[in-house]
Amino acid sequence: MRLTLTEFLTLDGVAQGPGSPEEDTSDGFSQGGWFVPHLDEDFVQQAADWLSEADALLFGRRTYNNFARDWPKITDPDDPFSEKMNGLPKYVASRSLAQAAWAPTTILSGDVPAQVAELKRRPGRELQIHGSARLAQSLLSAGLIDELRLVIAPVVLGNGRRLFPVGGAAAGLRLVRSETTPGGLAILVYESAGLPKYGTYEPGA
Repeated sequence: MRLTLTEFLTLDGVAQGPGSPEEDTSDGFSQGGWFVPHLDEDFVQQAADWLSEADALLFGRRTYNNFARDWPKITDPDDPFSEKMNGLPKYVASRSLAQAAWAPTTILSGDVPAQVAELKRRPGRELQIHGSARLAQSLLSAGLIDELRLVIAPVVLGNGRRLFPVGGAAAGLRLVRSETTPGGLAILVYESAGLPKYGTYEPGA
């Protein structure tokens, strides 16, 4: 399976709490819900199309807990996400979870990158990460993420947990698709391209 990441970001790279003010208030974060005003039908369709390619889902603990609390309550047969979210095999990376009630879920502990690499060797289309910025950072550092789907909202927050923190691992990316939605979201899809390349600009060369 290919490992893909879908991440909602602000223009200054914040990934924390996109869905509501209460979603993630860790470290005193109080600006949650910044993504919601920019949602539109075009992006909902794009997100549904991405999810249709998933054969399994992978989460960090915090995102998993939030999703496990909310998605089982959504039973509307016309909802474009609930059947897939609730029915797909799920994996959660956590050293603290003893059990996971959102079936079917498998807890990954210990050497998570090695376990994710093993999952990638299984047959299937996509193993998808949604949110889970800290997990995404570690797997990007390990060279395991094949495609990044970054959805950037036109807002700057100035604080909050970032997908690419200062001191994080360097990575080269290749842009394979870009578009915008009527709500102002910029969708940037990148493939991993190993380490960054460097050069020297020579005027007039």
